[in-house]
Amino acid sequence: MKVVYNWLKDFVDVTAAPQELASRLALSGTNIGGVENGAHGAVIEAEVSSNRPDCLGHLGIAREVAAIYRLSLKHVAPKPAEGAAKASDAIRVEIQSPELCGRFTARVIRNVKIQPSPKWLRDRLEASGVASISNVVDISNFVMLELGHALHTFDYDKVRDHKIVVRRAKHGEHMRTLDGIERQVDSDICMISDGDGSQAIGIGGIMGGAETEISFSTKNVLIECAWFEPVAIRRAARFLKLHTEASTRFGRGADPEMAELASRRAAELILQLAGGELLAGVVDIYPGKRAPKKIRVTRSEILRVMGADVPDKEIEASLGALGFAPVRIDQNRGAEGSLLAAWECTVPSWRAEVEREIDLIEEIARIYGLDKFPPRLPPARQGAARLPHYQAETRLRECLIGLGYREILTIPHVREERDALFRPAGITPAHLSNPLSEEASVLRSTGAVTMAAALEWNLNHGQRNARLFEIGRHYRLHGSHPVETRVLTIGVTGEAREKGLYDTARDFSFADLKGDLDTIGALAARFTWSDGGATWMHAGRSGNIGAIADGPISRTSFGVAGQLARRIADKLKLRQDVFLAELELDPVYAAMQADQEARRYEPLPRFPAVERDFSLLLADGTKFSDVTKTIQSLGIGEIHGIEATDLFRGKNVPAGKYSLLVRVTLQSRETTLTDAQITDFSGRIRAALETQLGAQLRAS
Repeated sequence: MKVVYNWLKDFVDVTAAPQELASRLALSGTNIGGVENGAHGAVIEAEVSSNRPDCLGHLGIAREVAAIYRLSLKHVAPKPAEGAAKASDAIRVEIQSPELCGRFTARVIRNVKIQPSPKWLRDRLEASGVASISNVVDISNFVMLELGHALHTFDYDKVRDHKIVVRRAKHGEHMRTLDGIERQVDSDICMISDGDGSQAIGIGGIMGGAETEISFSTKNVLIECAWFEPVAIRRAARFLKLHTEASTRFGRGADPEMAELASRRAAELILQLAGGELLAGVVDIYPGKRAPKKIRVTRSEILRVMGADVPDKEIEASLGALGFAPVRIDQNRGAEGSLLAAWECTVPSWRAEVEREIDLIEEIARIYGLDKFPPRLPPARQGAARLPHYQAETRLRECLIGLGYREILTIPHVREERDALFRPAGITPAHLSNPLSEEASVLRSTGAVTMAAALEWNLNHGQRNARLFEIGRHYRLHGSHPVETRVLTIGVTGEAREKGLYDTARDFSFADLKGDLDTIGALAARFTWSDGGATWMHAGRSGNIGAIADGPISRTSFGVAGQLARRIADKLKLRQDVFLAELELDPVYAAMQADQEARRYEPLPRFPAVERDFSLLLADGTKFSDVTKTIQSLGIGEIHGIEATDLFRGKNVPAGKYSLLVRVTLQSRETTLTDAQITDFSGRIRAALETQLGAQLRAS
């Protein structure tokens, strides 16, 4: 919103310099983008918040200025001269959809002269960033910028049967708007039509139609000024991808009581600049008129919320200047005196967002000056308590940071097509009923969606090495009920080790990802791995993450990890390997808590460990996890560790087999192992591997 400084002076006698005025407006809650000095004087760029549509006109900003500086506000009271003929005889209005259009006013002016606007009007519009077209069209834009309420002018002679019908759009209906584009509309859109209602001449609250636009041959003008339901306007503008000055104002909630005043103001200016005869009266269809709302604000609540008192005069002056008309009510005055005082306020029609006592306290505080309140915290009503999983999450975060990962936070709203690339089979996405855009139409069904986007962004900006993690949620529908699940998502791309003076570079691999996840698993009594993974992962470099059978986690599978499949990477234009993992956190947190409680201090063994290597020939398809399970199934308590130290395929290894060197560490806490015990353990291990896995022992 461009606020023309000289235009403000039409409503309030402000003497402060534009820069100082901008600073005071900023301190009172209006976001100021800057002040520019041009050919038409100073222009203040105000970024009006979505809940303050009353400030989308110079009158609304002037009301703020008057409240800040304690000045009188000059109200607009147009009194255009009317002819003998009645407007109600010249135009009829029917509202068929009052849920979309709550008020519609119409005035008719005959025998106008369409011509270029005078210099003062062109200058005001130019300073506000609006191009001049003709006197009548410019007046409609001028009134919108002055009063903050959009209106539209039609060529009266092109309105069929001189009748306006406000209705819902029909299925498959289309019309050509003022910008010359043929647009197809949706059934939830409010349409302005003429005659019997079959032909649309405008999209209510957004843009008029090309068939009835004002031209230099226009003689008679119909002034339309209405009020449209804000949610319907926002949806229509988003559906049509058509955002106008009118849709901005109606979509945020314009003042329904302003419609008649804005229409009368436009009629007055048209008579001044274009001549003509204004028909008497106004056709005003207002089926949804609302009763004024009253809210009570008390001194005790002001003191509780703000932590300091505000003088009576300041309260009454601030609320009165903003249009709330406070009436003093004393409640049980006694020992506490004025602390029990209260004011009953009537909410003005242009401040529909004010609904509660706390809203009035905010108005008092920002006009009185937030800097006048002492910087102290209010008394706590209850003790602070950490979340049950706080300690486990802290340990998890510290572990990941220690492994070289950086934490990120992403927005869970994603495009449905992107979510479908990663969505598990059979999962129904959680659609948003009122999405901000097509790029954010569903909630992510897996954290991999946003993690892949984060890695994509880093790669596109030249960051080739990235290790990221996010502790967040994914969202899925179980039946008709949405379910949020806490998840840890990990994403890696680039090098596991960068080139240094003594080191060679090495690319990150699935083994590195598995190692990092096993490190996390050590916090929760160890993870287990099984074949599988998600459909969007590389078939040979992925797996499901579960828990050990007798561990504290009851779930057999609560995570996946692997390399992103090349077909998905190509769609995302990722030119290097990307590795992703996702773990459900609730079972992990529970396991970490149980493991932490079960941990006990044990001294290091006093007796030496013995290592025995088994060089095995195994059939292709036999996994190291099978070897581990086979050895562990013997129940030998002295087995302290099992690890794979070498793998070989090729010369001297038969086809269909591979060589795996397995190292078993034996150690007792009670005595030094004898040669006989070691030989016995080795024999049992060898026999189990041969009988259960068909392994052949190459060397020991």
